[in-house]
Parts: sequence; C-alpha cells; structure tokens
Amino acid sequence: MADYDLAIIGGGLNGVTLARDAAGRGLRVLLIEQGDLGSAASSATSRLVHGDLAALERRGFMRVRQSLAERDIWLATAPHLVRPVRFAIPAPANERPHWQLRAGLWLYDRLAARKLLPAATTLDVTHHPVGDALKRPIGTAFEYSDCVVDDSRLVVLTALDAAERGAAICTGARCVRADRDRIWRLAIIDRGHRRVVTAGALANATGAWSISTAETVLRQPPPRVTARQVSQIVVPRLFEVDAVYVFQNPDGRLIFAQPYERDFTLIGTIAHDFKGDPAAVAMRAADVSYLCKAANRYFRSDIQPADVIRTVSGANMMVMRGRDGARLETVVSLDAGRRKAPLLTMCGGDVTTVRRRAEQAVSQLARFYPMSSRWTAGAPLPGGDFDWDRFEDFVDDVRERWRFLGEAEARRLVGAYGTRLADILGDAGSRADLGLAFGAQLTEAEVRYLMTKEWARFPEDVLWRRTKLGLTVSAAEREALTTFMATAGARATPPARDGDGDSPARAVELQSIGG
Repeated sequence: MADYDLAIIGGGLNGVTLARDAAGRGLRVLLIEQGDLGSAASSATSRLVHGDLAALERRGFMRVRQSLAERDIWLATAPHLVRPVRFAIPAPANERPHWQLRAGLWLYDRLAARKLLPAATTLDVTHHPVGDALKRPIGTAFEYSDCVVDDSRLVVLTALDAAERGAAICTGARCVRADRDRIWRLAIIDRGHRRVVTAGALANATGAWSISTAETVLRQPPPRVTARQVSQIVVPRLFEVDAVYVFQNPDGRLIFAQPYERDFTLIGTIAHDFKGDPAAVAMRAADVSYLCKAANRYFRSDIQPADVIRTVSGANMMVMRGRDGARLETVVSLDAGRRKAPLLTMCGGDVTTVRRRAEQAVSQLARFYPMSSRWTAGAPLPGGDFDWDRFEDFVDDVRERWRFLGEAEARRLVGAYGTRLADILGDAGSRADLGLAFGAQLTEAEVRYLMTKEWARFPEDVLWRRTKLGLTVSAAEREALTTFMATAGARATPPARDGDGDSPARAVELQSIGG
C-alpha cells in the first residue's frame, strides 16, 4: 500500500486547490513545494475574481456564466479575501460605441445566476467622484460589479484548509525523481535530507515548470504547452474612490487600475510569450512604459516609469492544441494506462475558476479511489465563516474588542485572517501585548502565527505573500524582522500533524517544483 493516495508537485494555486479538494474527499494527500507557497505566478495574478467581461466579445457566454457562478462561490466562501468592488469603464467617444458597452453590461448582469451584487449603470463622471481622477472631456462611464482578491493569501489559506483536512503540506523540499510503476516512488530532498515516499497517483501542478518537471523528474512526455508572462506595475495612489478602473486601449487590451494596499495603485496586465527561467521573471522596460502610457490616456496624474515602486511578474503555462497551435488557458489531463499509476497534469487558468478546475480534476481519480462527493462550493476557507456583506460590521467589531487598532490596521487584519484574527490577537489589551513591532502594523504576534500556522520561513514570505507590508517597511525594520525570524525559527516547535509526526508547516515543506 502506498504512503499516500495522491502526491502533488507544486504549491501554487492549482496545486493547493487540488490538495484541498482531494483531502476533503478523504484521500491521503502529500503536497511538495520547492520554495514558498504561491511564490511564483500565483502571487502575480490580476487579483480579479470576475466573469471575464472581455469574453463576451468573443461570444464566450457559457464561460462568462460559469465564471460568474464561481465568483459568487468565492464571495460566499472567502469573504475576507474576496471583496466586491464597482468597476468603472470610462467611455471616450472614439472608443467602443456606448450602445455596445451598455448592451454588453446588460448581458453580463443577466448571465449571473444569482443577483448578489448591484447591476450595471451609466455614470455622468463630470458630477461623480469616479470622474475626479480622469482627464476631460471624458463625460461618461459605465459601472458594473465584480470582485478583487488577495491572490497570495488565497493560496496560503487554501493550503491551510487542506492541511487541516489531513493533507501533508511540505515547503522547502524538492522532488528530484519520480519512478512510475503501479505506484509512484518519489525521491525528495528536504532541507538537505533525502527520503523516498510512495503515492498511488501523482499530480504535476508546477506551472511554468510543467515541461521541465515532466522531462527531468517524471521522465514522461511533456504537455504541449507554452509559457506566458503576465506583468503589472505598482505606483503611488492615483485616485480616492474605492473602485477599479477599466481602460480601453487602442490595441484592444483592457487595462485595469485598482486600489492596492490603501496607498498604492496596481496597473495591469500586459502579457506575452516567455522564454527563460521561470524563477527569474523580470518585467521588460517596454512593458512598464506601455502600462504607464495606457494609464496616462485616462488619468490626470502623469505616470512615468520612474514613478513605478514595484513590478509584479509571473510566468505560467497555456495549452497548445490543434493544427494551428490555438491557445487555451488551461490544461487538465489524466494519463492512466494499464499497469501505470495515474498522472494528473494541471496548469494555467485563472483565479476565478480554479476551484472548479480542481474539482473536475480530482473527480477523474474517482475510478481509482473511493471518495466522498464534491464539497468545496459550500465550505468556507479558514477565517471565512461570516457573511460577505458583514465585512464592515466585522471591522467595527474588531475595533471594539481590540481598541488599540486603527481603522486601516483592523481592516487589513480582517481582510487577511477573518474570524481567525483572535488566534493572533488573543486577549491583548494594548499594542505592547503583541510583542516586538516591525513597522507600523507588523507585530511579533502576527509573525509568530505566520511561522507556526502558515509556513512562513523567511521575511519575503511574510512581507510579500502573507502580507504586502514590504511596500512600507524600512530597511532597518526588515533587518529586525530577519533577525527575529532566524532566532524564532531555530526555537520554534510547530504543532504536530497526523501521519509521520511532521508538523503541518513541516509537511508543507516537502515541495518540489512550482509555486
């Protein structure tokens, strides 16, 4: 009998969602990640949970309907991470005709199965706050509803839920060889130590590493995919309204400008084919200039490349099918010949539909393992057990209980941890009760929680993935955090998990390739 029913290589969004779904159906799951959870393309998404308005122009009506249904599921199951926002499309006279936009948004609303969010409307931006940041003579905008998400925290909390349902999550570990017979034998290098585990089925969820993993680790025919780089820029805050601007560009692209960590604006995306090392994806200067020019067509504030505070880039794979090499966004395939252990490959795709993709992928393993029925559509992520329309009330409740928190800090903490915030703040009556401070908001109590419960090992894990406080901490504060984590990490004794005695944090440290 194999040690695990399913081993997953890759701790990005696809990998952790597979792990959560499979563990919740009763499978014994091992996930192996060579770095940190979500450390590659899964932390460089558009941060949108939406129905893909642009797909309407391609007549992708079924896709839009399915995406809108998934949007509503995320809103119900991760109300701390997924936030409803109004999207505004400024409509200059020389772009798409107003009737076309109005008709498209009318159809967009009708394709939603449930009417949870406000319907689209037309704005006179000369008398509306949305227009304050826009150039004249733009006088009209169309507004509709969709959602934004903290993508990297979505990865971590999905992994946390998988671990709490029995999955072994292993970060900082690398699968160097996988031999396939009636079961899989995986050789894993974990912090300098080599061990071998067996699994009945294996999933390659390594994203931009999918081809190299198939060729060098699994020694199986690689999927027919090509790498695609997606990039965005972070600039100082450009507008005061809590809305996402959708800009039409002359080349047909839609560019999004969204609020980012209160004091910043995230502008993107631009995508193109990628060749090179997926671990070293860098944004081209021409792409930075392109996004600046796209924003400058609409915003009053002039943005130059020198104003860019940070670039966000990641590479993922897209499947190539058909004689003409037509590209699709996602590949989910199962190879399960006679006397061969199953091999599941899953790469590409967007944040919005990842839950459904994983559900369908795990269901393909039902002929090999007895498992319970599909369940993720109705189960909240850790901390998400409250109604999405009570978010503001929840922030008020938090400020009432922990009176030393400012509004911005309380909002950040609720947005990251939801109802599990009490696990961090406990009975603290003052900021001093939370221990050392690493900047205006990051405290020792939060860092310890991230290290013992969410597999954070290095400052980058805390500052850029579990939070975005890397945008505001000083060099001295970062150095203090580095020293603390090195000392606390050496002393830490993470909670034990079921199975071989490793902790959840330790388990999630066996990962191989991906992120």
